[in-house]
Amino acid sequence: CLDGECCWRSDTSGSIMLLLPRSLRDPMAMERANLLNMAKLSIKGLIESALSFGRTLDSDYPPLQQFFVVMEHCLKHGLRVKKSFLGFNKSLWGPLELVEKLCPEAAEISASVRDLPGLKTPLGRARAWLRLALMQKRLADYLRLLITRKDLLSDFYESSAVLLEEEGAVIVGLLVGLNVIDANLCVKGEDLDSQVGVIDFSMYLKNDIDDYRSEERNSQIASILDQKNYVEELNRQLNSTVNGLQGRVDNLEKSNTKLIEELAIAKNNIIKLQEENQQLRSENSLILLKAKQHLELTQGDVTVERDTYKQSRQGLDEMYNEAQRQLKEECQLRQDVENELVVQVSMKQEMELAMKLLEKDIHEKQDTLIGLRHQLDEVKTINVEMYQKMQTSDDGMQQKNDMIHRLEEKTNQISATMKQLEQRLQEAERHRLSAEEGARRFKADFANKADSMQRQIQQRERQLQQLETDLKIEKEWRQTLQNDLERERDSVSQLSAQALQIGGLKQEFHRLHDENVQLKSICEDQEQALEELGSKLSESKLKIEDIKDANKALQGGQVWLKDKDASHCKLCEKEFSISRRKHHCRNCGEIFCNSCSDNELPLPASPKPVRVCDTCHALLLQRCSSNPT
Repeated sequence: CLDGECCWRSDTSGSIMLLLPRSLRDPMAMERANLLNMAKLSIKGLIESALSFGRTLDSDYPPLQQFFVVMEHCLKHGLRVKKSFLGFNKSLWGPLELVEKLCPEAAEISASVRDLPGLKTPLGRARAWLRLALMQKRLADYLRLLITRKDLLSDFYESSAVLLEEEGAVIVGLLVGLNVIDANLCVKGEDLDSQVGVIDFSMYLKNDIDDYRSEERNSQIASILDQKNYVEELNRQLNSTVNGLQGRVDNLEKSNTKLIEELAIAKNNIIKLQEENQQLRSENSLILLKAKQHLELTQGDVTVERDTYKQSRQGLDEMYNEAQRQLKEECQLRQDVENELVVQVSMKQEMELAMKLLEKDIHEKQDTLIGLRHQLDEVKTINVEMYQKMQTSDDGMQQKNDMIHRLEEKTNQISATMKQLEQRLQEAERHRLSAEEGARRFKADFANKADSMQRQIQQRERQLQQLETDLKIEKEWRQTLQNDLERERDSVSQLSAQALQIGGLKQEFHRLHDENVQLKSICEDQEQALEELGSKLSESKLKIEDIKDANKALQGGQVWLKDKDASHCKLCEKEFSISRRKHHCRNCGEIFCNSCSDNELPLPASPKPVRVCDTCHALLLQRCSSNPT
């Protein structure tokens, strides 16, 4: 029984011992110890019997049934009682439903349990959940996740329950050994709601022979577990090698697709080159046909001339002389043409040299232009800083002037109050002197009225003391006013010094203002010079472009860059790929991407609009706008 009155315990030899109740021992601790021992015995007996009689178990296997009964008692231990309309209720299904939130993989088991038609009670659902988790070999994992969240289990269990104490962690560790067992349980047709969970202790009473057999079984279990661990490690290594090979296959597929795309591009280029070769061959055939026709015409002319020569021999000498003369003229013309060709070559070299000099001059002028612009920006920043300093100095000078006026007014007020205090002091001294004279007269004249005079004298003395205290107060006030006046004079002297500094700052500001005006005039002159240089540079650039065009015309067209020589766009410097194709500019012959050469303009060599790059497009548009003819 598990109610604390008596309990069973398993020692190291595997025998069952009855523990007598102790009054000083905690009954909940005794129940936890008994449940832990029963869990050890049931799990050990289930593993041994399963390995000896076959690893695939069904629902009618007695050790498996006893295991589920023991697990049910462990899960019910310390379960809080919940009130309902029908009375008090203890439900295992509540804490087991939490596993679905902690582990998403357990959602399939919970959904299967809810969909079973024959289960009507929460206890039946909990029993079905335990059986499905055992078949999935995740029962230890699910319960380990559950006992780690003690804050959630405290809503369902008492603080001394098995799952909230150390015994729960030990039981979960023992459940890991059940992963070597394969169970095939039919949950759908089994009546799990009305089963009675009673532990059969007769299954765990063993003798010495059973102990010997258990040792053999333990050795067999250890060897089987070692083999299982070896197989799992081998499986993990094979999985890692498969993943590596799969990655290599993916990389090879990607490289293969890239090579296929490059092959398609190369085939397209070959087709284009073949078409151009075909066009050149057709043009060559036309030229040969024209040459043959011209040769035939010349042969006809030669035959006609031969006939005429045969008919008329008389003018043979004259014709010979004329032909010799024509030959000399042709030789002279050829010599002249060769001389002119030499002159043209020298002019071409001079033009190239002049073009290089002009480019060098343009770069120098651009550098000077950039330097002048930097100087202009610095001058502008200096002007802004001087203007800000002037504003701040004006504001400070205005504030200090206001402070000087206020201090002067305060000094005037202090001097007026000091005059008033001096007048009051003089009046107080006159009163004191008059009082002293009256006292002496009273003492001399009315000696017989000593008592009355004494009282008057005391009154006068009190008045005198009061006047003296007033005089002391006035003197202290005067001293404080003099100290204040001295401090104000010091502040006035400081303000006057600051006013002198402000005057110096004004002079410095006027000097800087004059320098600013001079710099502005210099800047305007430099801007005019820069504008003139810019106009001259634009004219020189146009001339250079014309010279380049002439040079290209002399050289027989632009240099057509090969596809293999360009791996990046010349303008944006982005690398070419399958999505970023190569395009030739029909003006300069360089290779660009589609976004940098998405322009079409007619060229002198081709009247139809052709693809040109952004640089040539802007240059040709500028040339057309500056030279509309």
